[in-house]
Amino acid sequence: MPLSEHEQRMLEQIESALYAEDPKFAHAVRSTNPQVHYKRRIVKAALGFVVGVCALMAGLVMNAGTVTIAISVTGFLLMVVCCVWALTSWKRMTGIGNEPARRGRQGRQARPAKAGFMERMEERWRRRTEGD
Repeated sequence: MPLSEHEQRMLEQIESALYAEDPKFAHAVRSTNPQVHYKRRIVKAALGFVVGVCALMAGLVMNAGTVTIAISVTGFLLMVVCCVWALTSWKRMTGIGNEPARRGRQGRQARPAKAGFMERMEERWRRRTEGD
């Protein structure tokens, strides 16, 4: 939702007052981009995925019994967790997952909701008592 002209002027006045009062803080806040945070998380997840692949391969190559199985399973779980972490960061960075949920809620609000069991019973009771 775009801001009105009055709101934009007010926001500009607040920004200029913040720059005048504390320019160092204002510059730090203005230069902070949430996408940088999510990109950093994706890079960390990619590195974790590579470590998981190395652990999985090390577990397969080693010949030490149950220790190798534990190392391989740990590597695989690390890979899965890092993939989920990267995907959630990617969704938040790009905003992919937000649109269908909004449309779904609007669609549900637009059509009348089906009455539940209790609502139907209350309606029947109301009609009986008013009809007598």
